[in-house]
Amino acid sequence: MTVQTLRPVMQYESVNPFDGKTLKTFVETTDAQLEQKIATAQACYETWRHKTYAERAIIVAKAAKLMHAGVDNYARLATLEMGKRINEARGEVQFSAEILAYYAKNAERFLGPVKLNPAVGQAHMESSPIGVIFCVEPWNFPFYQLARVAGPQLMAGNVVIVKHAGIVPQCAIAFEKLWIEAGAPAGLYTNLLITHAQSDRVVDDPRIKGVALTGSVAAGKSVASRAGANVKVSSMELGGSDAFIVLEDADLDHAIKWAVWGRMYNAGQTCCAAKRFIVVEALADKFLEKFRTALGSLKPGDPMDEKTTLGPLSSESALLDLTNQVEKAVSRGAKLLLGGKRIDRPGSYMEPTILTGITPDNPAYREEFFGPVALFFRVKDEDAAIALANDSDFGLGGSVFTKDEARGQRVASRVETGMMFVNNISWSDAELPFGGIKYSGYGRELGDMGIAQFVNKKLVRFGSIEAPAT
Repeated sequence: MTVQTLRPVMQYESVNPFDGKTLKTFVETTDAQLEQKIATAQACYETWRHKTYAERAIIVAKAAKLMHAGVDNYARLATLEMGKRINEARGEVQFSAEILAYYAKNAERFLGPVKLNPAVGQAHMESSPIGVIFCVEPWNFPFYQLARVAGPQLMAGNVVIVKHAGIVPQCAIAFEKLWIEAGAPAGLYTNLLITHAQSDRVVDDPRIKGVALTGSVAAGKSVASRAGANVKVSSMELGGSDAFIVLEDADLDHAIKWAVWGRMYNAGQTCCAAKRFIVVEALADKFLEKFRTALGSLKPGDPMDEKTTLGPLSSESALLDLTNQVEKAVSRGAKLLLGGKRIDRPGSYMEPTILTGITPDNPAYREEFFGPVALFFRVKDEDAAIALANDSDFGLGGSVFTKDEARGQRVASRVETGMMFVNNISWSDAELPFGGIKYSGYGRELGDMGIAQFVNKKLVRFGSIEAPAT
């Protein structure tokens, strides 16, 4: 079997997970450069905040058009740096461009004054930007994660500085160059190649007014506590262990197609992926047979090849972490129905995996598996499915499959999570707010809620009102 050993890596380094070859390394931002970049961002904000929505939209819409025009180039970078299959990478870039265009068009509608109706006089709520927003973003969607903070926040009148993941520096730099090409003033969007210690100092900096993070629970706890200590507004998207509920009256073939996509999209490296498959007893055996066959038919290959159905994980460390999780789960009593090991070939490839027989005392019952590992549970009925879905430390997304749509909506309302989907897992729409509860974090991105995350909602009341008697 091919075994690749881990080696020390630089903070910012492109390593192609398809073959393990280092593509490029990058020097970190110095403290002096960091200070200059924050100062430039703050100076930009003092001008940008006074621009009209129409003036801001010129640049944001131009960035959207440039992204659409450069889909293939941006997608290729994502595939090279984190192994996303090229068709999926193109889809991510296109969706990112759509997000930018969406906010260029809708920001003013979302943030315009809202009339209130007090008993006496008149009043309204108005929205205004708050300043420089610091964003810490992950590698699994190297452009989408950036677009969903940049689009709304730049249109709101804020400016953005970003610490992107260390394994996708070329994507991070390309996205910053996009804004320069679109005509953005210096400091409007800034990429930082900084250390974790420098990141802490950015959160502490009084010029930073808000903090957004997408990442692990551990990272969220660290950054959120630091933002809280500085009394700064924050949003946290921290992953999930989404339930995929299949009721006895589901369209089985339809459910299987979504099950495969929901678990294997982006090689399973998606926060809101289907991870816990909860199937009512009456359909459990048939579902499991078809699911196992479908996953077992996926073939590893070059993620640049459109015919490839199974790409690599993002890095060697991601692969080793996941295989270790599976081994630990099995050692504690879980049954390995399919896969469980790395694939004997160059690159960071893992077999599609199904674990069954997972009991509440098994670590796998509580953990998030960030890769092609499906946890399968059989339950007796709808109520048991809902109870198991809710018995989780996470609460990002989830789905339910049934031919009775009204029943599906009732189940969706009972599952404790930030997002629920009935007979689909289609979350990729800029109109739909994205976010969760519990250890999945707080706050929302996208939709009308996403743009309101880092704005001051100011009450203005006016009218000649008599002062109370003293």
